[in-house]
Amino acid sequence: MKRLFWLSLGAGAGVYATHRVKRKVERFARTWSPEGVAARAVDAGQGAGQRLRLFADDVRTEMRAREEELREAVAMDQAPPETEGPARRRVLRARYTIIDDDKDGH
Repeated sequence: MKRLFWLSLGAGAGVYATHRVKRKVERFARTWSPEGVAARAVDAGQGAGQRLRLFADDVRTEMRAREEELREAVAMDQAPPETEGPARRRVLRARYTIIDDDKDGH
């Protein structure tokens, strides 16, 4: 009777271990099959695309904020200053820098 008990216990443990190993091997095979690899690649691609869109949105937002700071710093959105007195002045297009004609040698 003792032998029959240990034989049954060993057979049951063998069946259980074989079943567990078989499930792990099947899961591994499914993961690395062409369909499994393709599915993971699609998931990774979609995730990367979404992260890239979020990054681009953040960059645009910060770019607008920085551009506003720079415009405010150089007073680019304001009209060019009025000429004062008889001295001729000219305004450069890009930065509204005033140059006195009599000072620059012309």
